[in-house]
Amino acid sequence: MKSRSAGRTAGPPAAGPVRRAEGMQAAEALALLDTVDVGRVVFTRDALPAVRPVNHVVDGGEIVIRVQDDSTLAALLGVHPGTGVVVAYEADSIDPDGHLGWSVTATGYATAVTEPDEIARYARLLRPWVAGTASGAIRIRPDLVTGYRLGPGGP
Repeated sequence: MKSRSAGRTAGPPAAGPVRRAEGMQAAEALALLDTVDVGRVVFTRDALPAVRPVNHVVDGGEIVIRVQDDSTLAALLGVHPGTGVVVAYEADSIDPDGHLGWSVTATGYATAVTEPDEIARYARLLRPWVAGTASGAIRIRPDLVTGYRLGPGGP
């Protein structure tokens, strides 16, 4: 694998153009989230934050992911059935060269999807990336959605 720093000289990275961060409304942020397939779910594991990359689908304003049956997040939902656990979900699309793009974070309760027809539907929409059993899905109902765009210009 090629290192990100390969070909660079030692020292701090070269300064790029200054960018302006502009906030956005929740509806726009969720719409942008629906344009990418990959994000990161953040949850608590052993009283510490844990982050896992996952694929997702936005469905009726909710974020749906599938996780391995033996995963920590699936176990947490088993401990808190029906009530769910607080999670954050983050996804972005930022050009690594131009430093333009957006980032969205949604925070809310994650609960297990229990309706068999919904589970089957999400199994068709979301294919797990790793080997193992992923027989269910998790729905995140966002209570707080924030986002910002990185645009040209600066102060």
